[in-house]
Parts: sequence; C-alpha cells; structure tokens
Amino acid sequence: MAAETTSGGSRRRGTRPRHVPQRTCVACREVDAKREYTRLVRTPERSVEVDPSGKANGRGAYLHRSRRCWSRALESGAIANALKVELDNEDRERLWTYARTHFPPDDE
Repeated sequence: MAAETTSGGSRRRGTRPRHVPQRTCVACREVDAKREYTRLVRTPERSVEVDPSGKANGRGAYLHRSRRCWSRALESGAIANALKVELDNEDRERLWTYARTHFPPDDE
C-alpha cells in the first residue's frame, strides 16, 4: 500500500495503532487487555495485596473483575501458585472480602 503524498511532495503515514498490554487471568486463563483485570501483588514481606494502580513492586497476578474468577482462584490455589506464596486464612478472607465488596454477584 503506497503512502499518500501531500501537495508539497512529502509522504504522510497513517497513525499507528497504540499497543495494548495483554494479561492472562490466573483463574480462567482468558487473555484480555490489562485494564480489564485487577492485579494482586506479593509484597517483599510475602503477603498478598490488591494493587489498584497496577504498578506496585513485587510479583503480580491478574484476575478478572468478577466474583466467579476470584472464587475459582482462591479455591483452586491459583493465586498462591502464580505468586509463589502460601496464602493463610487471613489473606484468603481479606481477598474474598475485597471481591464481595468491589464486584457485583455473578449471574449464574
């Protein structure tokens, strides 16, 4: 495809599409744009925190913003596996509380 020429004879190119970072949900393994997910991060103290900015230091894992994926990830151990850390009951309860308060119930 040839580039268009302007009246001055210089070439003009169309705008290049912006790169959209892709991530995989650790529960359902679906790939989507990074902004569609919530990031969990393993801190240097080996605890697991929700990272709303998506930029915190530490090993990260991504989950869809749905209770179904959060439930599946917590029950199957996918979060612990992805972050290479053991989740204690306090971490599990804190993460499940976050999911219940931030995401609407799934229609099943």
